[in-house]
Amino acid sequence: MKLGLENKVALILASSKGLGFACAQGLYTEGANVVICSRSMENLEMAKKEMEKTKSFNSDNRVYPIVADLMYEDQIESLVNKTLSKFGKIDILVHNAGGPPSGPIYKITKEDWANSINLNLLSFIRITNLVIPIMEKQKNGRIIAITSVSVKQPLNNLVLSNTTRLGVVGYAKTLANEYGKDNILVNVVCPGPTLTDRMKELISKTSQETGKSEKEITKSWIEPIPLGRLGKPEELANLVVFLASEKASYITGTVIQVDGGFVKSPF
Repeated sequence: MKLGLENKVALILASSKGLGFACAQGLYTEGANVVICSRSMENLEMAKKEMEKTKSFNSDNRVYPIVADLMYEDQIESLVNKTLSKFGKIDILVHNAGGPPSGPIYKITKEDWANSINLNLLSFIRITNLVIPIMEKQKNGRIIAITSVSVKQPLNNLVLSNTTRLGVVGYAKTLANEYGKDNILVNVVCPGPTLTDRMKELISKTSQETGKSEKEITKSWIEPIPLGRLGKPEELANLVVFLASEKASYITGTVIQVDGGFVKSPF
């Protein structure tokens, strides 16, 4: 299925690895020009090289790496300006940010709270404030925020994620309501337990804290999943690519999990 993404410009945050990389690769394969960002140019260059091995519908589309730390407002502004300077437009924004530290409430410091709010919530507000006016002029745009199933079913020892990512959902829904008139569609996707570097780190840390083996910890994550396995990054990316496409032209304001059935709520 061709999704109508040829020559679109997609800006994907935190995209040198993991879920962000999978989304960038999926969009690139469908013919979009993709801007990838990370704090490390070395990681970006490796991601670019890997992506360009992939055959796309449009042989002229490009991967453009930009170093940016989403903790800093000036670097977010520079990221948007460089994207516009290179391609002249932004059709698709995929907001992705690293997961905050794990731990019970009593171990979370004021600095942890500030950093998580800054990275996970404020970076979304800041970049959408810059991108929305561009999409308004175009009378078209897609914004997809990657959060977590924690916005539907809070996860143990992840109070920062449980809290700050809900703020992203609230803001995304408000954007969808206010800018639907401009054909700017805003949706949230919620990955469940997925085999990324972040998940491996979480399993390792839990193993160290509990004395249980990593195999036991992994099994405990898999047991509540009806499909009986962890997700793959490309399975989340498939939904993101669809929502970014012309085939999803009547979908906005949604919060959709990709979790193998992990979330038990009917909503």
